Amino acid sequence: MTTVFIILLIVIYLGKVLIALVNRYAPEEIIIKKQAPVVASAAVAIAVAPAVAPALHAGAVLNAGLSDRETVAIISAVSMATRGKGKVVKIEKQITK
Repeated sequence: MTTVFIILLIVIYLGKVLIALVNRYAPEEIIIKKQAPVVASAAVAIAVAPAVAPALHAGAVLNAGLSDRETVAIISAVSMATRGKGKVVKIEKQITK
């Protein structure tokens, strides 16, 4: 019985030593997150803008005194952020104090 207990303690302490050695000398894997390129979003906004422009003249979007160019930029940004599932119905200007 004593022999089993001693062997069990040896296994436990050898495991702790092995874990300590691996943590000290083996480098941890570095995970690099891929980021979406910022330049590509500008190109997509320009490509979407002509398709959105007819909706502006049809009166589909109520804007708060913005130019057509600003309204197209807002609509294309919403379209990109929602991956085509979002729709701009009304644009209101907020007044901050």
